Amino acid sequence: MPKNSVIEEEGKIPKYLYFVVSGFMRLFHYNENGNEITTHINCPPGFITSYFDFINQTESNDNVACITECELLRITKKDLNFLNEQSGAFKDFSIAVFQQSIAYNENRSKELATLTAEQRYHKLMDNYPTILNYVPIQYIASFLGMKPQSLSRIRRQLIK
Repeated sequence: MPKNSVIEEEGKIPKYLYFVVSGFMRLFHYNENGNEITTHINCPPGFITSYFDFINQTESNDNVACITECELLRITKKDLNFLNEQSGAFKDFSIAVFQQSIAYNENRSKELATLTAEQRYHKLMDNYPTILNYVPIQYIASFLGMKPQSLSRIRRQLIK
C-alpha cells in the first residue's frame, strides 16, 4: 500500500484485519476540534485494525493509515472465522493475538495515566528506536499524548 493512504475509514465497518509485514501504520481518529489523535502506531511485524469494531462488525470511529509504504497481509472477518473453525491451532493463535492486544492496550492506558511525557518518550525510544526514522513527529507526539512542541522540547533537552 502506498505511503499516506487511508485503508480503513471512520464511519464504516472495518473490512480487514491487517498483518504488517513491512512499513509503519497508525490508527487515528478526529477529536471534537477536528484534530487527529493517533491512538496506535504499528511497528512491523504486527497486526492492526480497529479491532473491537472488526470483531463485532460495527462502524468504527477510527481510520487505519499507512505512514510509509507498507507490505500487508489481510483477512476478512468471515475468513478469520472460517480458519478459526477449521483449525484448533489457528484458533489458539487468534486467541493469543487477542490476549496480547488486550494486554498492550491495558498497559498503554496505565502508562498514559502514570508516566510523565518524558518517561513515555524514553520508553518508546527504548522499545522502538527506529520509529523516529519513519514516523513524523506529530504522529509520535499525538500517540504519546502530548503536543508536537512538547515532544520537540523533550528531544532538545536530551541533546544538551
